[in-house]
Amino acid sequence: MTDPARPRPSEGESTAVEANGVRLHVVRAGPDDGPPVLLLHGFPECWYGWQPVAGRLADAGYRVLVPDQRGYNGSEKPAGVGAYRLPTLAADAAGLLDAVGAESAHVVGHDWGAAVAWWLALDRPDRVRTLAALNVPHPTVMRRTLRRSWDQRRRSWYFGAVQVPRLPELVAAAGNYRLFERTMRESSRPGTFDDADFERYRAAWRTPGALRAMLNWYRAVVRRPPPERTDPVDPPTLVLWGARDRFLRASMARESAAYCRDGRTVLLPDATHWLHREFPGRVTDHLREGFAAAD
Repeated sequence: MTDPARPRPSEGESTAVEANGVRLHVVRAGPDDGPPVLLLHGFPECWYGWQPVAGRLADAGYRVLVPDQRGYNGSEKPAGVGAYRLPTLAADAAGLLDAVGAESAHVVGHDWGAAVAWWLALDRPDRVRTLAALNVPHPTVMRRTLRRSWDQRRRSWYFGAVQVPRLPELVAAAGNYRLFERTMRESSRPGTFDDADFERYRAAWRTPGALRAMLNWYRAVVRRPPPERTDPVDPPTLVLWGARDRFLRASMARESAAYCRDGRTVLLPDATHWLHREFPGRVTDHLREGFAAAD
């Protein structure tokens, strides 16, 4: 019987690599000699969240690498909040590129994956051919917006709620992960996610240790926040944003591009936080345009 949390043959090849001291499950697609593209998922997704975009990029000739990030689904789940600090997560991404023999890659992240991608571009710009950040701002823009905007603090209330030990895990798992499903359905365009999608996601959420590890990403950024970074992002950067995101203010998109030496912003007015699932064709087109401009 096929494991819903693993790729089907048409979706890519399931592999495992050692990166930065942890074992990561990685889905690979496209030709081995194609330009590498690293797709980093957010919360509460896994590699599967990128599948509509990954397939299009693979068909276009790119070598696509889609990991389950540390703590998620088929990847290793280190104990302790400190294992999920942002610089460590970015080092995982660099280690993955080392493991597959890629000097650099087009790095694309959504949600928490975008936070990791931003940090990788700041810490290791030599590894990032281009950066594309979907619906998460530059880390300093996020920090400063939280300081000055009560609206963004209200939208980010859950960062504080998950700091309580054990209770968030119980609430999230109740009713077969009803909270995650309801939040994803209600915050996306109608029909974006169907029952088959949630069968795949639930298989990942049920993986032993995954739920606590996933929540530890939020705990780590509050309890052990990364240093503020004001140095410019060197790689060519695309900030791609669904303007109907109910979690994050769209004003942060343009502010983020201003922290880049070569940054541009594209807003999709009819998209939400889940733009990569709602409009995978449009997202892929924008990504490929950015890739081509840097080649």
